[in-house]
Amino acid sequence: MSFPALHIDTVGSQGQDIVLLHGWGVNNQVFSPLKNALHQYRVHYVDLPGFGLSPNIDGGITQWSQALAEQLPQQAIWIGWSLGGLIASQIAIDYPESVAALVTIASSPCFMARESVMTSGIDDISPAWPGIQPDVLAQFSSQLSRDLSRTVERFLAIQAMGSDNPKADIQQIKSLVLSKPLPTQQGLSQGLDMLAQVDLRATITQIQRPWLRIWGKLDSLVPRKIISSLPSSDNIEDVLLHKASHAPFISHPDAFLDHLLPWITKYR
Repeated sequence: MSFPALHIDTVGSQGQDIVLLHGWGVNNQVFSPLKNALHQYRVHYVDLPGFGLSPNIDGGITQWSQALAEQLPQQAIWIGWSLGGLIASQIAIDYPESVAALVTIASSPCFMARESVMTSGIDDISPAWPGIQPDVLAQFSSQLSRDLSRTVERFLAIQAMGSDNPKADIQQIKSLVLSKPLPTQQGLSQGLDMLAQVDLRATITQIQRPWLRIWGKLDSLVPRKIISSLPSSDNIEDVLLHKASHAPFISHPDAFLDHLLPWITKYR
């Protein structure tokens, strides 16, 4: 299957390849605050399908992951924020040769909240999974066709909830991402479907590459409670930023980089 070429801004001509995948509703400009800190690397700032300057790609996370794996260097360090972290995790599962190391930022293998379910017997009940309430994503989905820009703005506001300076964080994200066209309705709808439906909890144990997971303690979209329910192993490191919300590289860039930079240096 052939895919249209995605828009990828590559900065730097030498050093370890790093791939950055943004979240829902934005584009690669959201990572602008990191450019100076990553100047020693060859960094690929990706616009996901239907976002920024990238064309739409039909299908779901499987097709998006394949297109990304085909169009980006192998053995790169993949850094994904929110939805981008979900996609980067899928790539680490399906295309391990593409990934030298994985970093997920405020990202969950299953973004949608799940109710408690009985698995086999009356005393064997799977606990509820914390996440986004189904009615929240349903509202965004229904609003997409009515007011695209307002829907994106509302989602940005949710991302900043819990932050020390939510208005400043929202304004910074908006000013960065509005330098490019608004996402397509198809891209937004596909992204929402992934947030609502994709569940990698059973397959992330296949990820054997070094994996840094960065969380915001005040995050309202990806509750820190999920950390204790996720698999842990020698290749995984968790960092909880106590004052950060869903966009720690925006709200607390120094604390974020204090953890990220020493970690990725090990895999240059």
